[in-house]
Amino acid sequence: MSDNGVYNVLFLCTGNSSRSIMAESILNTEGKGRFRAFSAGSSPKGDINPWAVKTLEALGYPSSGFSSKSWDVFAEPGAPPMDFIITVCDDAAGEVCPIWPGHPASSHWGIEDPSTVEGTDVEKARAFAQAARYLKNRIMLLVNLPIASIDRLALEKHLKEIGQMEGSTSSAKAG
Repeated sequence: MSDNGVYNVLFLCTGNSSRSIMAESILNTEGKGRFRAFSAGSSPKGDINPWAVKTLEALGYPSSGFSSKSWDVFAEPGAPPMDFIITVCDDAAGEVCPIWPGHPASSHWGIEDPSTVEGTDVEKARAFAQAARYLKNRIMLLVNLPIASIDRLALEKHLKEIGQMEGSTSSAKAG
């Protein structure tokens, strides 16, 4: 845990333009000062998907001040130490990540990429709203975990179970 008693969480995705950005905004709001969320990507697109912004606004979450950036930023000296690393896309989960200082707890919370949905604006909006709902459901379980009172092995087990919830893209879904 960071020196100030706040857990730092890094959400990773390949492009860092949709799911990881939404997760960052949702956790920073729902974590109510107990969590500080960040997001990054292995191959950042450089812009935030406008549908991610619209979805955050529609749900009442902050939608500005985000940037699409490389995960290398968080592996450099002086970067905030991470307590949790959570991948939200299957591609990022399969990539070789940087070595994170402090060996943070990690988990994969794969959620289908809403930016790949083609069709009407209604269909795109629905895909982003669904991804945001899946992220929020997982984030609410994270913020309600008794993190300080469980050991690392139990914590990793809880994180993995959260990642297997409804909407998981993992091929090894809990049954």
